Amino acid sequence: MALVDHELNALYHFVPADAVQDVVDFLHSYKIHLKVKKDRTTVLGDYRPAHNGKPHTISVNGTLNKYHFLITFIHELAHLVNYLNHQRNVNPHGREWKTVFATLLNRFTTKKIFPPDIEEAIQQSIHNLSASTCSDPVLYRALLKYDENMGMTLVENIRPGELFRTTKGGVFKMLTKRRTRYECTEIKSGKKYLFPGIYEVFKE
Repeated sequence: MALVDHELNALYHFVPADAVQDVVDFLHSYKIHLKVKKDRTTVLGDYRPAHNGKPHTISVNGTLNKYHFLITFIHELAHLVNYLNHQRNVNPHGREWKTVFATLLNRFTTKKIFPPDIEEAIQQSIHNLSASTCSDPVLYRALLKYDENMGMTLVENIRPGELFRTTKGGVFKMLTKRRTRYECTEIKSGKKYLFPGIYEVFKE
């Protein structure tokens, strides 16, 4: 699958410059159709196998910073390779997928593409990779440092008694921490909810 010049140039907007050629090589080698999506709140990326003459398709949210975009692409690429190796006969995020993901990540970390804090976080998690970067607090916090400042903060930074607003508009009051999650009350309904510490919100 050939990529025209403007598509190649577009990759520089989404992944670190030193990683562009590797990404292009993967797109060609596996005949991948890469889709850059608008922000999706429930998923950062996904993979769809080739079928009915259509190529393998990987989609990644275009709102992610370049390092997060690259890691998400590698995550989905690992699904593609795992699918080619095992079809649907293994757990999507099982041992086989983790092995492929770690191998692909190592290809990029050895080239020092990531900043030291992200690389350190990757090395901490590479032996037990999560199904999503959102599920790995250390890596997720490191990646968040490179997001554009949109006035957001993490739930874990909200103190008891303070109010915060979610991207969906709900306003909540922080109560207390319960193990790995934070108990909060929705102001409008009075209902209690549990939020992960790395959930992004706006402080009121």
